Amino acid sequence: MEKYDVLVIGSGPGGYVTAIRASQLGMKVAIIEKAELGGVCLNWGCIPTKSLLKSAQVFDYLNHAADYGIQIDGSANADFGAMVKRSREVAGGMSKGVQFLLKKNKVEVIQGTAKLTKDKKVEVTGADKKKTTYEAPHVILATGARSRELPNLPQDGKKIIGYREALTLDKQPESMVVVGSGAIGSEFAYFYSTIGTKVTLVEFMDNIVPVEDDEVSKQLARSFKKAGIDVRTSSEVTKADTSGKKVKVTIKDKKGKEEVVEADIVLSAVGIAPNTENLGLEEAGVTLEKGRVKVDEFYQTSVPGIYAIGDIVPGQALAHVASAEGIICVEKIAGHHPEPLNYGNIPGCTYTGPEVASVGLTEKAAKEAGYELKVGKFPFSASGKASAAGHKDGFVKLIFDAKYGELLGAHMIGANVTEMIAELVVARKLETTGHEIIKTVHPHPTLSEAVMEAAAAAYGEVIHI
Repeated sequence: MEKYDVLVIGSGPGGYVTAIRASQLGMKVAIIEKAELGGVCLNWGCIPTKSLLKSAQVFDYLNHAADYGIQIDGSANADFGAMVKRSREVAGGMSKGVQFLLKKNKVEVIQGTAKLTKDKKVEVTGADKKKTTYEAPHVILATGARSRELPNLPQDGKKIIGYREALTLDKQPESMVVVGSGAIGSEFAYFYSTIGTKVTLVEFMDNIVPVEDDEVSKQLARSFKKAGIDVRTSSEVTKADTSGKKVKVTIKDKKGKEEVVEADIVLSAVGIAPNTENLGLEEAGVTLEKGRVKVDEFYQTSVPGIYAIGDIVPGQALAHVASAEGIICVEKIAGHHPEPLNYGNIPGCTYTGPEVASVGLTEKAAKEAGYELKVGKFPFSASGKASAAGHKDGFVKLIFDAKYGELLGAHMIGANVTEMIAELVVARKLETTGHEIIKTVHPHPTLSEAVMEAAAAAYGEVIHI
């Protein structure tokens, strides 16, 4: 029986990062993967969607070239097949990159489906159905998640689809209903609408991107409506009839009024379901709570020597969270003294047009927590760089504790704000105050100046609005 110091099950951004860090710490490591290296994020999520969104952005630029003083003869055409092909090539290249990194760091890759045994070993079934057992004192579960299905909206992979199918459709649909306006739903709604698909976005909550600050959600809804997306909030899909050529989708609003909308495709983007089935968790005695694996602050499960990270444990289901959890987990195993992860300082990004980025408390949550607030907001319409770039929609909003000046939350919507949010994550990590942000000189002209200006606005010192 092959023995290792650490066995990692799953090679997504949680699993492969964990395996590499464990190897760096001097452990003998193997990673077990039943599909493509890099997991869902790299192959069917974060990376290929960003490729499609970039194609949509370029297409949008071409359609507005005249706004920048550039004349193009004829109109730009969206080649949907070529966009999808590029997206798959980008994902494939990244998967090969993970393969290289694992090899470089002496992590053995075992292809097959893994299952825990009663005696804490790992049984792997290969493509040839042959079973091989592996052993390690430390087994880390990083099996990720999949698209969640609603009972009244079962996915058939053709007319009612999840995010995987949305990445690789044979042809561009003329019309689409997107159910759920979280990051996945909003990003696909933006992509398909931008390249010419008629999109209806349905959200059960009062605002789209409902985890974001209310002002950000309302701004994104305005931008979406201006772009031609039919946004339906406080609404739900009660029925989807797939018997005809098109899908007849019944949408009910909060007053109980029903309307039938026809579409070529329905994209169900109502969240994710953790991959905890058929892992042997019950046989091994691993405790689950509300469908996720129960762990301590260093990701130890109820069974010593078995750990879990990423989408199968409580916390934000984000790639960067899974990576951070894995590093903390193996550093603790190696005898280091890592800090537990602060889940209150995790940035969230939505790559729509305009982009959305945030960290910390929303204004509503901060008030409910009993804080007295100083709130500063700076619009990109007052930014010279945003005006020059032709992207004046959006703003930066900062929320401070009035008593101590602590930065409680940062909320941004606008072009490239996903590249700006890390400044505020670092600021919160270092317990920076509002006055320190104001006195930190920001370069001009940049979009990042809006951070300094928003802080100044909170304290009545703003100059450019």
